[in-house]
Amino acid sequence: MASGFFALFDDIAALMDDVVVMSKISTKKTAGILGDDLAVNAEKATGFLASRELPVLWAITKGSALNKLIILPIAFLLSAFAPWGVTLALILGGIYLAFEGFEKIFHFFVPEKHDEVSTKEVEQVDLSEEDMMLAEKAKVKSAIFTDFILSVEIVIIALGTVIGRPILFQIIVVSIVAIIATIGVYGIVALIVRMDDFGLKLVKLNDNEKSFSYMFGNLLINTLPWVIRSLSVIGTIALLLVAGGIFVHNIDFLHHFLETIPSFIRDFIVGLLVGLAAFIAVKIFMGIKKLIFKKK
Repeated sequence: MASGFFALFDDIAALMDDVVVMSKISTKKTAGILGDDLAVNAEKATGFLASRELPVLWAITKGSALNKLIILPIAFLLSAFAPWGVTLALILGGIYLAFEGFEKIFHFFVPEKHDEVSTKEVEQVDLSEEDMMLAEKAKVKSAIFTDFILSVEIVIIALGTVIGRPILFQIIVVSIVAIIATIGVYGIVALIVRMDDFGLKLVKLNDNEKSFSYMFGNLLINTLPWVIRSLSVIGTIALLLVAGGIFVHNIDFLHHFLETIPSFIRDFIVGLLVGLAAFIAVKIFMGIKKLIFKKK
């Protein structure tokens, strides 16, 4: 009887060790999207009064947790009853990620044209407290919607690494990745959005401009915009790498595409090419749609 208990504990220990290993692998696979998620939410959580940054971020975090509670059961049902659906969702998601990554690069080199408005035509408008709250809610909703799309990809990619394993194992590993994605990303975002406020407090500690606290505080304040921009660039590159990796690993004829070059360069090229194709297809569709509506 005792040996049976020890055997059970040994099996549980082996399972948990396997879970830890696969959780690490799954987290690495989703790192690209986590980087983009981090960049997007750091940007969306800024631009508020200092007193509202953390409440806004907390609202987005709760929305993100709810997103994953909706997505996870659907993903596990697909895995249990229609595993092909996971691969299909993975590839469709990869197309979206490639499109988003290419679109960001395209608009960097070819900025969108906006109507020029002279400063004389722009009037300063003082928003009421009610209007500010409505604007805040709209921004939170936008952030939660973006998080939903990214969360689908995080869950599907994590699930793709454990497909074919027992369903309980899949549930544990993917749930761990989802928790890390939520707590990790939004914890780092909280640190980023408060970076300038912390810097300002350090500056106020000492009037001496040559003091460590004054210089370090100014460094934090001046670095924040660069941090957010850098995250955006890293996130864009990561989107294309993740998308390319999805296609290379899930589409047979791409397995041997550009085998002689490093895999990360190959993934980036594949992601960029798919993104270009998706971008052209969307532009053609939007052009046809515009022509149809013009005729009506």
